[in-house]
Amino acid sequence: MRRLMVLVVLGLSTTAFAAEVPEVIARQLQKTFPEVRAEQISPSPVSGLFELRVGPQIAYVSADGRYLVRGDIIEVQSDTNISEERRASARLAAIDDIGESRMIIFTPKQVKHTISVFTDVDCGYCRKLHRQINDYLARGIRVRYLFFPRSGPNTESWAKAEKVWCSADRADALTRSKRGEVITAKACSPTPVQQHYSLGLSFGVTGTPAIVTDSGELLPGYVPAAELAGYLNDSKGNDSKGGDGRGSRGG
Repeated sequence: MRRLMVLVVLGLSTTAFAAEVPEVIARQLQKTFPEVRAEQISPSPVSGLFELRVGPQIAYVSADGRYLVRGDIIEVQSDTNISEERRASARLAAIDDIGESRMIIFTPKQVKHTISVFTDVDCGYCRKLHRQINDYLARGIRVRYLFFPRSGPNTESWAKAEKVWCSADRADALTRSKRGEVITAKACSPTPVQQHYSLGLSFGVTGTPAIVTDSGELLPGYVPAAELAGYLNDSKGNDSKGGDGRGSRGG
């Protein structure tokens, strides 16, 4: 079973992150990428490489700003994927930027874990997950839904997502829509559908459901409630070692 990402890098000295970022890096990058800001660049644990973070995407740049490296940094001693840990942290920050007021949330009486699920009302496995929503809640899993109509803008699935959002009771409307019922809410503006969809694309989401765990790990596909609860509980005290992930089904 793939281990969840942790936010502490084992075996690395914190002094590796203390060096200042050379000003030349930002100047050089901005010639090619004008949208890059200096605050998006930070020291990496590898001497001579600096981290460039654009949303949830992580890359590395040389100290002179001439070379951009797309790939993962692995700390050999602990077999820890440092780059994936940083992406996990970035995913959580990006979801937090959305704000829970712009999500549809199902909350258990006692919360043990919070997951964020990119969903499509017309997706078969999304519907299967939601039919079992009470099983997730019974295991202390709080479910935050974000819309990801796979067919894209100006499609029937997109319109259904917007009608769900514009309903007086969004949670009920989502449940009914996933049952195949027609939602007749009046159009409202703005809705978060485009924001959710763009966020999913930036995460590399291509299918639904796509689950982001409370540590920021991205699990593609449907995971049954019991299996997911066991995975989340088991992963609390374990480090990430890479692997094949969970959640192999979507559609």
